Amino acid sequence: MDARAPNILLIMADQMAGPALPCYGHPVVHAPNITRLAGEGVVFDSAYCNSPLCAPSRASLVTGQLASRIGAYDNAAEFSSAVPTFGHYLRDMGYQTCLCGKMHFIGPDQLHGFEERLTTDIYPSDFGWTPDWEQPERRPSWYHNMLSIVQAGMCQTSNQLDFDEEVAFHAVRRIYEMARSQDARPFCLFVSFTHPHDPFAVPGEYWDRYEHDQVDLPSVPPMALKQMDPHSRRVHHVCDLGRYRQTEERVRNARHAYYGAISYVDDKVGQILHALEETGFANDTVVLFTSDHGEMLGERGLWYKMNFFEWAARVPLVVWAPSRFAPGRVTGHVSLVDILPTLVELGAGDGPAPDLADAVDGRSLVPLLQGDDASREHTAVGEILCESAIAPCFMIRRGRYKYVYSEPDPEQLYDVQDDPDELHNLAGRPEYDDLRRRFFDETADRWDGDAIRQDVLASQRRRRLVARSLATGQLAPWDFQPFRDASQQYMRNHMELDDLERRARYPAPEIPHPDGSP
Repeated sequence: MDARAPNILLIMADQMAGPALPCYGHPVVHAPNITRLAGEGVVFDSAYCNSPLCAPSRASLVTGQLASRIGAYDNAAEFSSAVPTFGHYLRDMGYQTCLCGKMHFIGPDQLHGFEERLTTDIYPSDFGWTPDWEQPERRPSWYHNMLSIVQAGMCQTSNQLDFDEEVAFHAVRRIYEMARSQDARPFCLFVSFTHPHDPFAVPGEYWDRYEHDQVDLPSVPPMALKQMDPHSRRVHHVCDLGRYRQTEERVRNARHAYYGAISYVDDKVGQILHALEETGFANDTVVLFTSDHGEMLGERGLWYKMNFFEWAARVPLVVWAPSRFAPGRVTGHVSLVDILPTLVELGAGDGPAPDLADAVDGRSLVPLLQGDDASREHTAVGEILCESAIAPCFMIRRGRYKYVYSEPDPEQLYDVQDDPDELHNLAGRPEYDDLRRRFFDETADRWDGDAIRQDVLASQRRRRLVARSLATGQLAPWDFQPFRDASQQYMRNHMELDDLERRARYPAPEIPHPDGSP
């Protein structure tokens, strides 16, 4: 381990759309701690998730590989223990590694190379949420629905608030524990919150940070189903968005609560950063802030994610390390698979980094953090292999254009620079046919759509059978159970009192002279 290898703190919010943050120009949302990170750090203006759904996106982030490559297709697809994560790489390089919060790992391995995990997960780890592409007309009962919008508003507490309070508490305490520890290894701490993910409900303190009448409405009003592309119609169906009317007040309530939830996460980010500063870690820690995917928030009449429109697919990505990287903004397209090679290069310090070669789909962002983007092709790619699809759906984002392809559907091509709301599909225009054809050919070269579809269908069939089987008889869940060894906590008789009290205090007090003199 090189002496200059930094500590790494990765903070993730869930379903936080990049366009919803003030550091990306949002005029209403209040997020002073994230804004401070952005002002002192490097902001990636065009960062994308690789799969706009929780579990596959997170699997891609920690492995640097696309979901189709590792079989992590949806929110109930097993994430194999044989796939290395940045936890494995950094641990092998001499880091202490720790998880705290929502990970959404599916399967019996709930650590994936990390030494410790401080909390359980908020979502199940089994195959119960397996979609069925062979019955697209059947809406999954366990998925998002309109009640998150209809019931949006204030609450005193909730399932999600309970979880994130626990996450913040353990994250802050772990930072202080590492400051008091004799473990000299650098650390990698991954802290993951579930807000601002729906349901859209926040305490009055966060609701009251916004004037209700000043909460903006979507830029693109709801579209009639016949105006939507086929994939958007399927998203509309899967989310049961036609059950209740999307009145202006319901939409404003949901957006109001979502903005309040962003402010809630921002406060938690502030608590963690304060602990980092109080322990003296801030000067030698690289902090990354991001999200697993975005939130449509009523744009086009759509909510949640599972599509490649900007509000669902574009995520915040801020890297803060003032002692290493000058503040700035990167305009080129990047994506979450770039995080693993970035962390591995940072973890090597001045020493040689492991050769990732073809082991990952991403590329290190370190040259961009250092202000050097020469000869880099700025391309982000994505996949939708979950519910709402009936065949693989692929996205390529390059230059000013975004191309979306799924075999059963018409192609989509948008000039995002001139048409940021993606209202004008250029795929059918003769003057763009050469460009469309180049994207089509590239998609065919990158992915074998027919083979991936067969793999997804086979996986879905197997998992549905396994889920039925494991739900019968004695339950043996995979959900992570945090272990606390009470014999090593607080004060115990096998511990020497004075030494214990000194080591548990931060900063540790000086030991006085035995004769009592100063």
